[in-house]
Amino acid sequence: MDLPLPKPSFNPNKHLKEQFVSNLTGSSMPEIAALTVTIPVLVLIRHSISSNSITGASLKKKNDDAPSGKRNFKSYLATLSLDFLVIVVPMLLFFTVLANWIYIFACSLTILTLLYIATKRSGSLSSFEGEPNSLRAYVTSYRVLVMIITFLCILAVDFKIFPRRYAKTETYGTSLMDLGVGAFVLANSLVSRQARNIALVNWKTAIVSASPLIILGFLRLVTTTGVDYQVHVGEYGVHWNFFFTLAAVSILTSFINIAPQYCGVIGSLLLVGYQFCLVQGLNNYLLSDDERGMDILSQNKEGIFSIFGYWGMYLLGVHLGNSLIFGSHSSGFRSSRWVRMRVWALSILFWLLTILLDRHVERVSRRTCNLPYVTMVLADNLQLLSILMLADLVPGRKTSILEEAFSRNLLATFLLANILTGLVNLSVDTLSASSITALIILLVYAYILSVVIGILDYFGIKLKFW
Repeated sequence: MDLPLPKPSFNPNKHLKEQFVSNLTGSSMPEIAALTVTIPVLVLIRHSISSNSITGASLKKKNDDAPSGKRNFKSYLATLSLDFLVIVVPMLLFFTVLANWIYIFACSLTILTLLYIATKRSGSLSSFEGEPNSLRAYVTSYRVLVMIITFLCILAVDFKIFPRRYAKTETYGTSLMDLGVGAFVLANSLVSRQARNIALVNWKTAIVSASPLIILGFLRLVTTTGVDYQVHVGEYGVHWNFFFTLAAVSILTSFINIAPQYCGVIGSLLLVGYQFCLVQGLNNYLLSDDERGMDILSQNKEGIFSIFGYWGMYLLGVHLGNSLIFGSHSSGFRSSRWVRMRVWALSILFWLLTILLDRHVERVSRRTCNLPYVTMVLADNLQLLSILMLADLVPGRKTSILEEAFSRNLLATFLLANILTGLVNLSVDTLSASSITALIILLVYAYILSVVIGILDYFGIKLKFW
């Protein structure tokens, strides 16, 4: 009797691609810190460049007649393209072909930025345009940068041009992509309702609010299974994914109402307790593939248990957002300088704490979201934010068209990036692509994403899912 033919796969290289992102150990903390220097400096450089001489027209988007509207749309796209060239393209190069020179670029950009600030500050203050940035503007730029890093890495990691040390680690270690989900959780907590001290909703409304994330989680599960897409089981488990983690943290925060002034203490106690359980043997269970049974809990043990770490991180972020951004301080220059000093100090403190915990308690592990991982995410993200806060010392625009567009459609950006990433993986053999081919694909992908989100913003379209 003839055996049935195997079902054709949409993704014939699935297992090779899974192996390509497995058993990795990451890079070093100094390299992560160096990357975190270069990325925000690109934004400061863009803010210091005037685009009027390039576009030759105003970027006003409303109340224009037809001919003017056409000119303004062309001007808008020209400025958006300039933003892309100054911010996104160098960032992509730092993540790929220039990765081995990241320390040189970090030192060079730091020195040039400090010299530029010193030169401008010693001159006339009239060279500065506008008032100092509000603290919320800094957080907006920070959240946009987290999104840009994310959508560049999720596709680049499938090509050989992307250094394996930047991809997610298997068990212990530090890498650029390890910071992704932690940065999302922290970025959301800094501007959450709880951080703004707004009364939380009841549990029914909380579930409704988190339902889009739950739906997206199931959609990702169904689509990845349906097209036989590569999934690294050791990341979250068999069925769990990024969206389920965000939904779980959102529901926990809504169900357990903690005042923002107490979130720091509660979050710290939660993280210390979770870390104690890890070193007492929970980490052996979570990191062992031999103990993955058939029940839902053991099949998704990494994703489910790591919720305790992400929730603790979220509570710390709520406390920081409330005390630094939405507190009783004014939004003037003195307040900005005070917050900038605090953020720098906290970043250094968390880096030192991460080194101590990594050496003497347990190595950093994104897979379990242990305490050293949480402190590293805090250290790196606060470093990113503190450099962005130097914008008050750089004359020029305080934001860019690209940042404004992404900030109004962050979730839409992430969803579109995932769709495009899936399409590229299913239509291109990423493992055999040459460096030039990979770079061209990544540039086209990033530019299409930027232009689509930019056009949505130009026409005032804001995609909300709840």
